[in-house]
Amino acid sequence: MALDKPYLDVPGTTIFDADQSRRGYWLNQFCMSLMKADNRARFKANERTYLNEWPMTEEQKQAVIDRDLNRCIALGGNIYFLAKIGATDGKSFQQMAGSMTGMSEQEYRDMMIKGGRSIEGNRYIGEDGDEQAHRQPQGAAGRKKGA
Repeated sequence: MALDKPYLDVPGTTIFDADQSRRGYWLNQFCMSLMKADNRARFKANERTYLNEWPMTEEQKQAVIDRDLNRCIALGGNIYFLAKIGATDGKSFQQMAGSMTGMSEQEYRDMMIKGGRSIEGNRYIGEDGDEQAHRQPQGAAGRKKGA
C-alpha cells in the first residue's frame, strides 16, 4: 500500500524519503567513495570507467558526468552526498547550490544574505504563481539573453 505523500506537490522540491534513499543508494555510495583521495584521483582520471564500477543506472551515471545535480537529486541523490562531487571538482557548496538554482554564485550568495528566497508565491504545483516549474530556474545565469 503506497503512503500518502502530500509533500510531492511542493514546487521545485524533491524530498529525500525512504523511496528516494532506495533509488539513490548506489549513487550516494559512489559519492561517499570520493572521501578517499585515491578514489578521487581514479574518478578524475576517467570518470566513466570509475562510474562503471558502481551498479548505478545509466541515467544516474550520465547525470554525474553532466554535473546535473538537480537530476542527481531526482534520481535519488542526497545533497550531502552529492557535495562530495563538488568538492572533488574544487567547488564550494555555495557554488554548487548556485548552479542548481540557475543563479550565479554571487546572485545565490546575495539572495542567502538577504534571507533566502521570498516566501511570496504558491506552495503547491497546482497553483499558478512564481514557484511554478515553468518559471524556474531563477537568476540571470539561468535566463536566455533578451528574456
